[in-house]
Amino acid sequence: MNETTILVNTIIEALQEKKGRNIVTMDLTALEGSICQYFIICQGNTPTQVSALSDAVWDMVGDRLHEKPMGAVGRQEAQWIAMDYGTVMLHIFVPAIRVYYNLEQLWADAKITEIPDEL
Repeated sequence: MNETTILVNTIIEALQEKKGRNIVTMDLTALEGSICQYFIICQGNTPTQVSALSDAVWDMVGDRLHEKPMGAVGRQEAQWIAMDYGTVMLHIFVPAIRVYYNLEQLWADAKITEIPDEL
């Protein structure tokens, strides 16, 4: 397993532990000019949960892989938090903002994988 795959799996695990919903991965590796290799998109029900999801990813990736995001924006408002890990971009939304920006449609040429919600 390569480093990017391990990073993707670790992020997904952290999101699932905090009950992140509607998680998808978007493989952008075949798309020319993409800004990273993978997008991970997730949602929380409230800004508080969006913030908790971001914190969980920050902590688990830091503890296990000793990596911090190169940048993270939106943490104040917690409506849409984007975390840049270089090869992986994580987007955590509240539902209405996710629908409005519809990143899955914007990057529809990517290979999209839906991750089942944890019960």
